[in-house]
Amino acid sequence: METIRLRWHGHSCFEVASELLTVVTDPHDGRSLGIVPPKVRADVVLVSHDHFDHAAVRVVEKPGQTLVLRDTGGLPGDAFTARGVHTFHDAQRGVSRGANTVFVFELEGVTFCHLGDLGHELTPEQYAEIGRVDVLFVPIGGVFTIDGPAAWRTVRAVRPRVAVPMHYRTGGLSLSINNLQPFLDQVERPDSIVRVGNEVEFAAADLDEDELLVWIFDCEH
Repeated sequence: METIRLRWHGHSCFEVASELLTVVTDPHDGRSLGIVPPKVRADVVLVSHDHFDHAAVRVVEKPGQTLVLRDTGGLPGDAFTARGVHTFHDAQRGVSRGANTVFVFELEGVTFCHLGDLGHELTPEQYAEIGRVDVLFVPIGGVFTIDGPAAWRTVRAVRPRVAVPMHYRTGGLSLSINNLQPFLDQVERPDSIVRVGNEVEFAAADLDEDELLVWIFDCEH
């Protein structure tokens, strides 16, 4: 399997790239959040919901070339597969903030799961629909999503090889949400926390089946 490059562009926006294609999750425009906009061009964009800080497709698209996925329909393929799991942006089954799509996608033999703006703890049926995950992107900031303790319970239930916190307060971010610490306080093994900088490269074979790691990224400012 080829190497994957994983880069955080702040908030819930990640770049997952191989030699074949580049996937971008929940792009923002930067300016509306007080942070730097994503500097990437995507072949595939996954949009968990249509709020301003997650759906700025124009910032990262290749005009006329980028595939944008916004719902729970599947996308089978040889190099890349993706499917959505229907969830909600709040704990009232979408009454307050609407629906949220959890995307499960595979690239170069690694299965990723991006929880978007998940606003509730998942049901057993939703966990079963998500299935096996290698790398889990989980919101932790509370207020608009699940908070640190709920995020850690979600990590424990999904049992990925790598958990990546997102959607929390960083320098310059204009949203009043929690910072990273309430989530880190839940992690049982401090030595499992790895600060990887802004970018990390890895292959499927590099992920340990028996050990959960928490990767902490620094976004560019």
